[in-house]
Amino acid sequence: MRIGNHTLNGKVVLAPMAGVTDRPFRLLCRAHGAALAASEMVHASPALRDSRKSRLRADHRGEPSPRVVQIAGPDPAMLAEAARYNAANGAEIIDINMGCPAKKVCNRQAGSALLADEPLVASILDAVVAAVDIPVTLKIRTGPTADNRNGVRIARMAERAGIAALAVHGRTREALYRGEAEYDTIRAIRQAISLPLFANGDIDTPEKAARVLDDTGADGVMIGRAAQGRPWIFREIQHFLDTGRHLPAPDTAAVRELMLDHLAALHAFYGHHQGVRIARKHIGWYLAGRPDGEAARRELVRITDPGEQLARAAAYFDHTPAAA
Repeated sequence: MRIGNHTLNGKVVLAPMAGVTDRPFRLLCRAHGAALAASEMVHASPALRDSRKSRLRADHRGEPSPRVVQIAGPDPAMLAEAARYNAANGAEIIDINMGCPAKKVCNRQAGSALLADEPLVASILDAVVAAVDIPVTLKIRTGPTADNRNGVRIARMAERAGIAALAVHGRTREALYRGEAEYDTIRAIRQAISLPLFANGDIDTPEKAARVLDDTGADGVMIGRAAQGRPWIFREIQHFLDTGRHLPAPDTAAVRELMLDHLAALHAFYGHHQGVRIARKHIGWYLAGRPDGEAARRELVRITDPGEQLARAAAYFDHTPAAA
């Protein structure tokens, strides 16, 4: 699959997720088979550009190519300038966020709120594509509401504007993450456009990925929540798509090493104080469903020292050899 001048080495990519897909997590997912990993969304406002949060979100030092920065905002000119700024600072693909359903994003008329204003969508797409000479991609939902699933029209706009690839989450904005993802709209989008297309939503096993690709005709799958605490899912899905066989699940020792490396990377990236706090949610995801995992999580989230957090996390695995 090609996105502009970039050839991807697989069909499984990481979905951008605010508060999750920071540089440590992107590097981890790329190392475990993700063919692409976009940044957390960066607001297009120049007033927010120099905040610590924005600088960290746009930090892609050491990442393999192609480096993707996702931008969000309601104004075509502001988004175009944000695209130019990030391209000048090392982004190789710009992704436009029209998929986030969070209230704090939609209340600013950004994210999936934009889907309700098709003329504004067209203006944004035209402005951002014209602003940069690198590929621009787009993430959307199937529409703003169940009564207005306009994903096909938006997809056709994207193709006319020169968008290089499209990702579609199989829910409307109003559905948030409730219920099951609906793939029929993604299939209709596939039939309407020739752009590279990623299907997103509720894909959590290799078998589900294969079924979604078959049912929708999409070129690839985008994995979000299923990668939390399970970054090896990309390798598992790609192997199954390539061979029809399952890879063995990582054993306890492998998960222990991966989790400890991830926590240490978070401490280094954010600094000790913030890194320990951000690591807590990842600890919960890694330990979910494991023997005594909930009790260990409750203990680990109270720790404020990075060295102690690592030591206690290691001790959990060392004393639960059956966890696998």
